[in-house]
Amino acid sequence: MTNNTSKLLDNSHKDCDELKTEALVTKYNVPGPRYTSYPTVPFWYDSPTEANWKSLVKASFDASNTQDGISLYIHLPFCSSLCTYCGCTTRITVNHEVESPYIVTLLKEWQLYLDTFEEKPNIKEIHLGGGTPTFFSAKNLQILLEGISANAILAPDAVLGFEGHPKNTTKEHLQTLYDLGFRRVSLGIQDFDPRVQLIINRIQPYEMVEEVSKNAREIGYTSINFDLVFGLPLQTLDSVDETIRQVNQLRPDRIAFYSYAHIPWLKPSQRSFAPETLPSNAEKRALYELGKMRFEEMGYKEIGMDHFALPTDPLYQASQSRQLHRNFMGYSPFHTQLMVGLGASSISDSWTGFVQNVKKVEEYEALVEQGVFPFSKGHQLSEQDLILRQHILNLMCQLSTEWSPDDFNNPAIYKGLKKLAEMEKDGLVERLSNRLIITEKGRPYVRNVCMCFDEYLWKKRPDTSIFSQTI
Repeated sequence: MTNNTSKLLDNSHKDCDELKTEALVTKYNVPGPRYTSYPTVPFWYDSPTEANWKSLVKASFDASNTQDGISLYIHLPFCSSLCTYCGCTTRITVNHEVESPYIVTLLKEWQLYLDTFEEKPNIKEIHLGGGTPTFFSAKNLQILLEGISANAILAPDAVLGFEGHPKNTTKEHLQTLYDLGFRRVSLGIQDFDPRVQLIINRIQPYEMVEEVSKNAREIGYTSINFDLVFGLPLQTLDSVDETIRQVNQLRPDRIAFYSYAHIPWLKPSQRSFAPETLPSNAEKRALYELGKMRFEEMGYKEIGMDHFALPTDPLYQASQSRQLHRNFMGYSPFHTQLMVGLGASSISDSWTGFVQNVKKVEEYEALVEQGVFPFSKGHQLSEQDLILRQHILNLMCQLSTEWSPDDFNNPAIYKGLKKLAEMEKDGLVERLSNRLIITEKGRPYVRNVCMCFDEYLWKKRPDTSIFSQTI
């Protein structure tokens, strides 16, 4: 262990003694949602019919398309190998013959939405997620995106981004997508330590990431994001410190520093990790504190939950101007009322309702071929849902929210404020007459604060594990 990280660990234990941090972690480290939506997916009870969904989409489109435009998420689920830590919906295959039929289906699903809009959508944001979008050839991605834009208007300030695997993101991928308007690329790094990469089955040497980053910069990409994960098996303070040192050499514009979600009951591949390879709660917290300290030393600013950005990045600027938004694609520098999700397992959000597509590729393709929206579940939001959704969104994005006089008459908010008493006592939140603020000490517990206002969670706490730990 290096002197610096040894000292940090000593200081971490000292802080635990002085501020009882370890006791707080133990107290609040419970299963909880990540709040990319409210209500969260396990509590979607009032699923719309296809006719209702079309009505919700059309109303949202008519109200917001001209001024705000729409966001578009496209799920490309195929991966050539399984990363054993991964919690995403994927299909493992080395058969690239699956690309063209899937693209044909995506464009047919998009046509279902175009028919519902009845006029050209103004696209403000596109994100290609997965799976591994760069599993698809550059040519096929071009066919897909040209098909999407053929009957749409791409806003002059549209933000287009994609997730790339350093192992297969070629210069051709980068150039083709750049020529189509993409300026953001997110690279899944997770950890540079060879031992960690081996156990999670995601091997990509530093030199590989360096080459992709260099190619992206030379082509003209203006925003590069690195995804890092803390809490993975075999991680140590030293290994994470070395990963961060290497990250700093490449200077991405943004860093997503995610807590590893250990959910082996949902993702069987995670059962391959022996319990002794995973860091303890206190060790995992120390990894986060190390990362936060290093990122701040490197000039990055913490944003919302899990995210850091350079002051020049639009995400940081949006957080400063209180324009930061959060949806199923993560944090965004602006808000669109309508987000359309295409592809197997994708989620769409009309603001007043959600739907999630079926997860199996074959079932997804069969439903779209029948000319129906391929969702399997959803939720129509009540007035109460919309009020709570906004407050939870404020807390996730701005670490604060303001109450109107009517809010204090709302039973759910009244109960939520009462539930915060213990967190206020612990110094995690500050309550003012019309405002709730998550303190610096409380930042690691933002999910716990939101849970106090999650009416569905307290009314029907699940009997089985469905969420990862909050810390």
